[in-house]
Amino acid sequence: MVKFYSSSETYPYPFPAVTLAYFLRYPNPYSTHVLSTDTIARHYDPDTQRLTTIRLHLKRSKLPAAVLKLLPRSLLGASATGDTQSFILEKSVVDVKQGWMDTESRNLEWTGVLSVVERQKFMRPSPNPTLADDAKIWQGMEGAARRHGFINFGGTKVEDSGDETTDVTSSVTLHSHIGETWKKKREAAREGAVEDEQPQKMGFLRSWGTQALQRNIEKIGLTRAQRSQPNAREGMKVVLERMREGGLVAVLEGMRQDREAILAGRPIPLNARTGNDDE
Repeated sequence: MVKFYSSSETYPYPFPAVTLAYFLRYPNPYSTHVLSTDTIARHYDPDTQRLTTIRLHLKRSKLPAAVLKLLPRSLLGASATGDTQSFILEKSVVDVKQGWMDTESRNLEWTGVLSVVERQKFMRPSPNPTLADDAKIWQGMEGAARRHGFINFGGTKVEDSGDETTDVTSSVTLHSHIGETWKKKREAAREGAVEDEQPQKMGFLRSWGTQALQRNIEKIGLTRAQRSQPNAREGMKVVLERMREGGLVAVLEGMRQDREAILAGRPIPLNARTGNDDE
């Protein structure tokens, strides 16, 4: 059984700015649940002009009350209040020459309960520019690229690219494997290799029915994904506005202030834009 959700968005910013904002989107006022981001692999192919990046995000979340009613907390690794942390693996491929970026993010925790895969496709809607235009629109990103481990670009200032836009389509696929997981546990139970709590869980599963439980878990996950997508878009817009109003310096300053606020437990104003203290 699989649940699926999709949406589309057009950012009024050029493709290079949107793709750079994607890599610099954490933290922002709409993503205070993201605790850390680490780049674990990166490769640039000069022949295809494609940049492949693999990153690991640590996110804090509160499990929905409906999930806590369905499943034991011990199975989910949640606290008494439902607070938990999880790692998200993200892979992205940027094609500078053709003007597209594909991303895929998936959860590494609780995959036996619910697997969530989010995919995004960023596209430059206009025909591919000439090599001269490519050089111009990428101009100005060298400083941030070096600081964050990106490939090098020329120039020192981010230029306004006029009326260029970037289209993005997003999809979220949710699949509960909980019946498959507990089937293995039942087999292990026959061999006496599980804890005493497991027979109670298996009895609970039988009382619900595997398919009914999967449907409910996927439905809860789908509702949560639908609610989170607007925040993700707003977070991107904050980064893009900072970039437009103050360049990369404003983006990096905004990230610094947001990170300090998160670590200090202070709320971040949702109208934060450039990250300047006097706003």
